[in-house]
Amino acid sequence: MKRNDLQKIMRRAWALFRSTGRTFSVCLSKAWELYRLTKRMRAGVVLFAYEKTDGSLRKACGTLHDVAATVKGTGRPDDGQTVKYYDVEAGGWRSFKVENLVTVY
Repeated sequence: MKRNDLQKIMRRAWALFRSTGRTFSVCLSKAWELYRLTKRMRAGVVLFAYEKTDGSLRKACGTLHDVAATVKGTGRPDDGQTVKYYDVEAGGWRSFKVENLVTVY
């Protein structure tokens, strides 16, 4: 792990702490879970679930591996509050808020 990765994890944990009001230990474990999720998605396809904005549970099959050809524009800058992924089943880009991640299968 690089020092930059650890800094990103800590920044995400503090942002979760400020936005959700949960204890810092819960936010830090969520930040580590998100780090491991994105690391696994860079290597291949991962099954995970998150809560959508309407409250329903979304089971997703996403990846970040070999999807550079599907990028059409520049997109929004990464603010650290969302996770972007390529949905294999739907064939398009999706995102979710970091505090809404439920589990990784």
